[in-house]
Amino acid sequence: MQTLTPIRESVETRASLPDLRDVFLCHAWDDRKDAAKDLHDRLETLGVSVWFSEKDVILGSPLLREIDKGLAKSRVGIVLVTPAFLKRIDGAGIAEKELSALLARDLLVPILHNTTYDALRDVSPLLGSRSGLDTAEETLDEIATKLAELVTVDDGLIAEPAMA
Repeated sequence: MQTLTPIRESVETRASLPDLRDVFLCHAWDDRKDAAKDLHDRLETLGVSVWFSEKDVILGSPLLREIDKGLAKSRVGIVLVTPAFLKRIDGAGIAEKELSALLARDLLVPILHNTTYDALRDVSPLLGSRSGLDTAEETLDEIATKLAELVTVDDGLIAEPAMA
């Protein structure tokens, strides 16, 4: 959790802004019904408000504009890095655009799932240089709990993270 301290400081700064989601979940389209939905559901169970394209983009609305609004109204971006995501960001699709916007801010946490930092650095050295979490080292429940501790706002104050 100590490596995520700079992100926590940014969360504290943005906490007073109105109408923000706790996190923006960036993921590959292929992961939307599996790993991304699983992470979304676990975070919401812990009281974290998540911008997730599967529930936040209304049919018929312009997808890129909805994503842009979601990015602007989120405290922290989390990127679910999977083999499918690595293929998508190499192809200049929507995931690549989301990633570019998130990299421009100091509010980004990569979550590796079924891949490695070496594979990530081969495709995105900038994202690969960020401190993050890895499902090879912790369960998805443990990761969701850490993310919830990172972004939880209580009565306008950021909750102190539990030290592991």
